[in-house]
Amino acid sequence: MIFLIILVALSLIFYIFLHQKKFGRKPSANRTTRILNSPNFKEKQFQNLSHTPSLAEGVSMFSVLIEFIFKKKKRNKPSGILPSAKTDLLSLSANEDVIVWFGHSSYFLQIDGKKILVDPVFSGAASPIKATTRSFKGSDVYTTDDIPEIDYLFISHDHWDHLDYETVLKLKPKIKTIICGLGVAEHLELWGFNPSIIIEKDWYETINLADGFVVSTTPARHFSGRGFKRNQSLWMSFVLKTPSKNIFLGGDSGYDFHFKEIGDKFGPFDLAVMECGQYDKNWKYIHLLPEHIIPAAKELQAKKVMPVHWGKFALANHDWDEPIIKISEYAALENVPLITPMIGEKVNLKEDYTVIEWWKNVD
Repeated sequence: MIFLIILVALSLIFYIFLHQKKFGRKPSANRTTRILNSPNFKEKQFQNLSHTPSLAEGVSMFSVLIEFIFKKKKRNKPSGILPSAKTDLLSLSANEDVIVWFGHSSYFLQIDGKKILVDPVFSGAASPIKATTRSFKGSDVYTTDDIPEIDYLFISHDHWDHLDYETVLKLKPKIKTIICGLGVAEHLELWGFNPSIIIEKDWYETINLADGFVVSTTPARHFSGRGFKRNQSLWMSFVLKTPSKNIFLGGDSGYDFHFKEIGDKFGPFDLAVMECGQYDKNWKYIHLLPEHIIPAAKELQAKKVMPVHWGKFALANHDWDEPIIKISEYAALENVPLITPMIGEKVNLKEDYTVIEWWKNVD
């Protein structure tokens, strides 16, 4: 009897935990109709363009957990405080074209007078249980108070390290338009966002925005989900065409033919923002391994690459600085220019960028 009472109590606690607003909700009936009509929705879930196992062949979730728990590298987090800069985004001149990285996959763009924010996470964590995924010391120099009014907020997919409940709620009054994949708007509407400002699209759709800005939604090779049920919303990359720039905003993605397809259709790109980190041979199909990033960038026809998805959270077993070290080596061999700012550093997109290997001064 005592065992049953404990079991029921734990089940109730678990149920209540999973039904918090921050988990979002599954698509409602009117949105489900549109999702069912998507060519990318099959067998009750969104699918990648190629067959994409969550784990590599011969790997089980149990073996991944054992490796993560008992073989964790000592340097998967920096021992010291990360160096950073603090750019006053509220006082930027309207004629500046800049990019500012906030760590991981969060960054700010100002181009041709428009202010753009991508996958903002300012809560200090990348999961519903904050203690499990705390940000690195020194990586949280920005808060939502430092963010100006945003013309376009891009959400690549609904994972916790890209769509942060606490952050978007605080940013709500500042956001004019949100661009996301099919199904993600369901979360945002639950959280009180006006549906009229949300543009949700399938892959390979075009959004004509104001003043010569055009967005094309493009594929990624990944997955989605904030709870146990996966792939009920669509993961994305984006092509951002402005009056003066052509930029690839890459979401999380494993390597596949879609990079060349996007490059042939929309390239060349002045800049490609690409994930670099939180990879593992065990999940090689859903995140780029270091040796795949530069080939993908070349297929995109990218003139410059800015590596993101590193430098803030330890979501994989590699050393915290291994991603930037490896991509720097591969980029040098292939003569591909990188943009590698410190968190918060303002990068002028109208000027040549000089690489400063700041990570070498951090243990």
